[in-house]
Formats: sequence, C-alpha cells, structure tokens
Amino acid sequence: MATSLKSDDIDLTPMVDVTFLLLIFFVMTAAFSLQKSIEVPPTQEDEPAANQTIDDFAEETIIVRVDADNFFWISSPTWSEEKEAPSSFDMLIKVREAVDESSAQTGAAVNRLLVVASEQATHEKVVAALDAGSAVGMEEVQLATVEDDTL
Repeated sequence: MATSLKSDDIDLTPMVDVTFLLLIFFVMTAAFSLQKSIEVPPTQEDEPAANQTIDDFAEETIIVRVDADNFFWISSPTWSEEKEAPSSFDMLIKVREAVDESSAQTGAAVNRLLVVASEQATHEKVVAALDAGSAVGMEEVQLATVEDDTL
C-alpha cells in the first residue's frame, strides 16, 4: 500500500498583499521634516543700495564679512576690532558672543546682521553666515556683495 503524503501548502499571496498595504500606509502617514528657510524680501527699487556704506550700519549691526579666502570676520558695535573665524562653527560662536555682549552692555540685543561677501567667496560660506543670523534670532538679515578684494 502506497500512501501519498499530501503536503499542506500555505498560500503567501495574502500576506504579501498585507505587507505592501502596510508599507504604503506608513509611507503616506510618515511625518516629513520641513527645511528651514529665510524669508527674503523683494528688492526695493525706491532707494538704491549703492548709496549706503558699511559704516552706515556699523553702530546697530553685527557685520560678518566673508573674504575671498572664505574666512569670516565678525565685527560688533561693542568690540574695538574685528574677530577672525576660520570655520562656520567658529563664526556662529562669535556671532552669539557679539549678540550676548551687546545685550549685556546696552540692555537690548542687536537684531540686525549684515553679511558682506566677496565676489570670490563660496556660496556655502555665504549661506552659513546667513544661517547664523537666523540661528541666533536676528530679526533682520541682509546680504551685500563686493566686487573687489578690498575686504
């Protein structure tokens, strides 16, 4: 007597379907992180920017210069001279120091940052300087570029 063994096959098709449905559900309901952005106001055509000099901003503004060698130079109304920062991290620390010292000396924090970038400065360094302004809570961040290398 030969007995045939009947194997019990399990159909995995419904399990694969459920797996794909769960995958689609988790992808669609996942929370995606939003990127930080800085609102850039439109250019004002009423007043040409060429009439303003950096000295006009110096009394109430923290100025971050990015030279052609991608070094940062930070000046504050409370400092007697500029401070050099070779990296983006050092620049952020010095901008925070400038804000803290100005709020300690004057009682009100400086809420304005001017980034003056050389034409040869890399985009990465200029954006790092702009981001530093928003990271320390500056209300107004402005960008100026200079063509010559007299920074």
